[in-house]
Amino acid sequence: MAERTGQCQCGAVKFKAAPKIEQDGVHVDACHCSMCQRRIGGPLMAINLTTAPVIEDDSQLGVYASSDWAERLFCKTCGSNLFYRLRDGSHHSVHAGALDDLSDVNFTMEIFIDEKPDYYAFAGDRKKLTGPEVMAMFTGGQEDNNG
Repeated sequence: MAERTGQCQCGAVKFKAAPKIEQDGVHVDACHCSMCQRRIGGPLMAINLTTAPVIEDDSQLGVYASSDWAERLFCKTCGSNLFYRLRDGSHHSVHAGALDDLSDVNFTMEIFIDEKPDYYAFAGDRKKLTGPEVMAMFTGGQEDNNG
């Protein structure tokens, strides 16, 4: 299954998105960065996309510039957090819970593991990256805020 449908909690923002498909299926990753914790109250579960999502009617889609290089998109009506993207268009992800079908998704990685609070932990083994390791992937080794 390539393209997926999804929406915010109230249905004001509906979209189609194409998750990146790896050899073992679609990957969902957890982000433990302090920004995600503050924004949603815990870890963010996100799925990388191959291209920008196609929004049915973007009049209710809000955009928050969370850093010089990244933006977080949400529904202006219900406040649902929906997407994360790099401002240069090179990366888009969707919050996993916004998708209608997650039947073939695999939990494969945790990022900003060094910012994860001690009061929770996920069961199972998966790849874990620290903030500096994640930033090196996105910036080619240049340091920046985690945006």
